[in-house]
Amino acid sequence: MNSHFPSAFGLFAITRGLGQYIRNHFLDTTFKNVYQTDAFDLALLIPYFVVLILLASYGVHRYMLVYLYYKNKSKRTTEPPERFSELPRVTIQLPLFNEQFVAERLLNTICELKYPLDKLDIQVLDDSTDETQAVARRLVEHYVDCGFSISYHHRTDRAGYKAGALAEGLKAAKGEFIAIFDADFVPPEDFLLRTIHHFTDPKVGMVQTRWTHINRNYSFLTEVEAILLDGHFVLEHAGRARSGVFFNFNGTAGIWRRAAVEDAGGWQHDTLTEDTDLSYRAQLKGWKFVYLQDVECPAELPIEMTAFKTQQARWAKGLIQTGRKVLPRVLKSDQPFRVKLEAWYHLTANLSYPLMIILSVLLLPAMVIRFYQGWFQMVYIDLPLFVASTFSISSFYLVSQRELFPKTWPRALLYLPFLMALGIGLTITNTRAVIEALLGKQTAFARTPKYRVESRKDKVLLTTYRRRLGWVPWVELLIGGYFALTVYYAVQNENYITVPFLTLFVAGYWYTGLMSLLQGRFAGLSLGTEAHSKPFPVGV
Repeated sequence: MNSHFPSAFGLFAITRGLGQYIRNHFLDTTFKNVYQTDAFDLALLIPYFVVLILLASYGVHRYMLVYLYYKNKSKRTTEPPERFSELPRVTIQLPLFNEQFVAERLLNTICELKYPLDKLDIQVLDDSTDETQAVARRLVEHYVDCGFSISYHHRTDRAGYKAGALAEGLKAAKGEFIAIFDADFVPPEDFLLRTIHHFTDPKVGMVQTRWTHINRNYSFLTEVEAILLDGHFVLEHAGRARSGVFFNFNGTAGIWRRAAVEDAGGWQHDTLTEDTDLSYRAQLKGWKFVYLQDVECPAELPIEMTAFKTQQARWAKGLIQTGRKVLPRVLKSDQPFRVKLEAWYHLTANLSYPLMIILSVLLLPAMVIRFYQGWFQMVYIDLPLFVASTFSISSFYLVSQRELFPKTWPRALLYLPFLMALGIGLTITNTRAVIEALLGKQTAFARTPKYRVESRKDKVLLTTYRRRLGWVPWVELLIGGYFALTVYYAVQNENYITVPFLTLFVAGYWYTGLMSLLQGRFAGLSLGTEAHSKPFPVGV
């Protein structure tokens, strides 16, 4: 049963081997002479190595996903097993909340999809409290006059946030299949025709497509964001889907079989990642998921650091919430061990953020202690753990770029150090989110603002949707300064091999902190009344 999933045993063997290595070498060279090491040193070194080993295990997991991706490359899903003789009815749900800048583009795109109009219903699920209501209503009225089966649904209480809106819409939906698109997505004309036929297999409950990025080249930040998402959609989704383990619906750019949603218990709003929650519940019920890497669905990336951090924190908190909710069910189920192991690493991955905070606190004193114990121990113990923890990230994302852009992928090498630094810079924001999830603290669904910025020519003049900065950027700058001291200490003691790693920490914390503060400063200077120059369609 497990022979088809070597990552389970491979990861166990690597972890066990790493433990033996630390026990045989670290204990022999350090704890054997415990009388020479005071209790304070041990109190620092023990948690330091525990954290490094835990982070390294998540790094090894990334290597395993790359391995599974290539090992199962022949299982890539492209064409459906057969095709419907008569196309089924599809309901498209468009959840909106204060999306006045992208609502027009979304509705125009959806109404250009190629699918029989008599088999297509469109629901605009609008919880907005601003001008989006007027924009969406006008657009719906326009397309009703054009012969589309499109309806406008507005809620005033916003109960359950996006999950609540989807659940309410489902009550009135007529389709056997439910396609969902967030406000910033622009699906291609043939999206439905390329995806719907995969449901000819009655066991298929959901089909997910790959996100691409409208404004990838808008800024340095959006370039890095695109690489981060490419890694998720190429290696994580494809590696899991081809290996027969659980993977998740991403909340948009996919289609559900209505029966699968209802069989799994419907949309629930007790987590911030209602999509992942429903995905696991449905797969535990036996529904199959299909991932179509070759079907692309473009979307808009956040253009501001604060918006990006808000998005990442919501995902980090939501996954931990989902893990608390569904992992016990997964572990108690009759699923194979390989499925359970992958679910564990998937849903607990964001625990690495608080681990990074602990490592940040311990790094400088641990460096001092390890320096006096001898540089050789640092090279053959500390360095391999750092490599397992950090280089797995760069190799992971580099492989995804090579898969997507076989001719231009070396360009991604320029972004990898900054990608790693940005991941480090998110530590404070995401740690806060993870701790809230672990403590069971419920918070509102914080949307990611979009401004319909597609190229460098587009300007954001209205800043209504910007979030308050709070204390986090100042803490990020402070921790960046702390790591600058560790760089100084390493240079002073000629420990040059650690300087590149430590510099990533400095760059990451200072970059995220400064970008957040500068955007907040500019927010007070940009008080125009327009966000985009593109007009409404004729007749609206």
